[in-house]
Amino acid sequence: MGFYGTAILPRLVNATGSARALDPLRRRVCAGLAGDVVEIGFGSGLNVPFYPAAVTRVAAVEPSDLGWRLAGERLRSAAVPVERAGLDGQSLPLPDGSYDAALSTWTLCIIPDAAAALAELRRVLKPGGTLHFLEHGLAPDERVRRWRLPPHPADRRPGDRRGLYRHRTRGLLPGGNPEGHGGRLPRRGGGAPGPTEAY
Repeated sequence: MGFYGTAILPRLVNATGSARALDPLRRRVCAGLAGDVVEIGFGSGLNVPFYPAAVTRVAAVEPSDLGWRLAGERLRSAAVPVERAGLDGQSLPLPDGSYDAALSTWTLCIIPDAAAALAELRRVLKPGGTLHFLEHGLAPDERVRRWRLPPHPADRRPGDRRGLYRHRTRGLLPGGNPEGHGGRLPRRGGGAPGPTEAY
C-alpha cells in the first residue's frame, strides 16, 4: 500500500468521514441491516454507531492496521460484536452463503477490482441476503460534473493520476447506477439480476 495508504489515507478518511453531515447517509445505508453482517472497507468504524439493534455480529474487512486502531473507541462502545475478518474485499476469507447482509460505504471506488469485490460479497451472502452500499457517483448537475472531472487535484494520491474518486461502480449494476439507490447485483456469471438488492 505504501506510506500514503498506510499512514495518511486512514487518517484522512477518518477525519473527513466523521463529518456530521454524513450521518443521515450512514443511517440510511445501515437501515434494515439484520443478522450476521460483513462490512468491507470497515476503516475506522464510522458505521458502527448506525448498526441497527437487529444486527447480531459484524465481520469487518479492513486492510489498514491504522484504520483498525482508529476504530478502537467505536469498537469498545459497539452494541454488537465486531471482529476483523480479513484484509481484502476482493478475496474474503469467509465461507459461502454465511452472511445475511453486506455493507460497503465509499469503498468500491478505492478497491482495485470492484467487480471481484462484488462477486465475493455475492458468494458469502445467504440466498436473499442484501447488499447495502453507498458510493460516489456522478453529480446530476453538469457544472458540478465539469468541476469534478477530470479528478480534482485534491483527490489525487501521490503518483496516481486517476484520483481517489474513480467511478468504478459505473456499469457494475443495471443502469450504471453507482449512487447506491435501487438496482440489483447481476447473477453469478452474468445474466438476469439476482436476489441481492443494493440500497
